[in-house]
Amino acid sequence: MRKGVISRNGILKAIAEYDELGRDRFLSEYGYRPATGYILIHEGREYDSKAVAGVAHKFDQGRALRPDELIGGRSHAARWLAQLGFLIRAKRSPDWTRDEIILACDLAMTNGWKRLEFDDPRVIELSALLQGMPIHPEELRNELFRNPNGVARKTVDITSRHPDYPGKPTNGNALDVEVMNDFLTRPADMAEVAKRIRSGLTTGEFADLPPEAEEEDDYSAPEGRLLLRRHRTRERDKRLRKRKIDAVLRQGRRLACEACDFDFEEAYGDRGRGYIECHHIVPLHEAGEGRTKLSDLALICANCHRMIHRRAPWPTPKDLRSIVKSRQQNRARIPSQQAGEAVQSALSSQSRPSKPVPDRVGSRGE
Repeated sequence: MRKGVISRNGILKAIAEYDELGRDRFLSEYGYRPATGYILIHEGREYDSKAVAGVAHKFDQGRALRPDELIGGRSHAARWLAQLGFLIRAKRSPDWTRDEIILACDLAMTNGWKRLEFDDPRVIELSALLQGMPIHPEELRNELFRNPNGVARKTVDITSRHPDYPGKPTNGNALDVEVMNDFLTRPADMAEVAKRIRSGLTTGEFADLPPEAEEEDDYSAPEGRLLLRRHRTRERDKRLRKRKIDAVLRQGRRLACEACDFDFEEAYGDRGRGYIECHHIVPLHEAGEGRTKLSDLALICANCHRMIHRRAPWPTPKDLRSIVKSRQQNRARIPSQQAGEAVQSALSSQSRPSKPVPDRVGSRGE
């Protein structure tokens, strides 16, 4: 939810209104349906988590959010409430994330895109791995969270959407198909992605990463949230960024964006001196545990950094530079074309013969 920040006090006010109006009227008043995924527990009473979060927005930001404005899946509002210290109870398991589906797809691919049963040792092993994945908070999990039955069912949803599947597809979701198509299009890369995710989970590397900031929700990475989180953590390493900046300055170069040439000091004076962002250009599925080399990093401005991360596949700074240069050339060409057309029009009007003036018939003196 990115419309505005809500507070614990706003939630308490929404709960008070819920109690005053009653559940049915409260939901009807704001257009919400009864919760099917998560329930807010407060002072021993149950509340519809999504509706309460949406209405709390009214007390903190001036208006309630509509149900279609609460983006991010069924668990998004519940996570928001949990972060504010409220008790949340899951009525069903949270939606599968891209990271989890990547691991399930990898298992299905190694099994020849055939379904697996709940008692398969590989399913049991994956179940344990998913239960240890640091994506879904404990308060959003129920007793059936990613058990072997659920994992086996997910392999059925995936394999039944395979192009060679002869029967009727099950009721999976669009993300299952999207991730499966990534595997079918670039199997080696996606198998490496799954390997990196498994390795990070096994070693506990991901457990030490800071939680993903909400303002990064529009960052796009087919490799999943955990590898993206590790990628962003490396980019924010102040020591690594300083080393890269120092290396550029020692070479006598400006601290200008490698994609668009923007220079913060040139634009902002002393306030911008020494500032620029650092981008890790190694693809997520190739970025292992080795030491990051300075050649793996690029110095770019905030705008270009956001544009690189906005949509997958990510362009390199060099790719983005080509886009920027092409746009600049097009903009420069348009005014010159317009000027040329204006000159040509003027010349054409000058060379055009004058329209003859008709004789004045019936004038005085005739």
